[in-house]
Amino acid sequence: MGYAYITFRSVTHAQRAEGILGGAGIRCAMQRTPRWMEEQGCGYCLRLDRRELERARGLLEKNAVRYRRCYRVDERGELVEDV
Repeated sequence: MGYAYITFRSVTHAQRAEGILGGAGIRCAMQRTPRWMEEQGCGYCLRLDRRELERARGLLEKNAVRYRRCYRVDERGELVEDV
């Protein structure tokens, strides 16, 4: 099982997203976005199973929750931006 990350500009958006995804049965954990992952720093992200990434994006878009970027950890363990 690999992981994916969805980054947010504010803690409010991340908390709202966490509630929406959790309510839909997608397990995720909120954390500070590491500086090396996000150029502007000072953000928050949700870590989730990468198999749930597309479903999570759809739910966030349906509920008008703005996110910045999505990343996934590939088979080699490297972080790749998922566009």
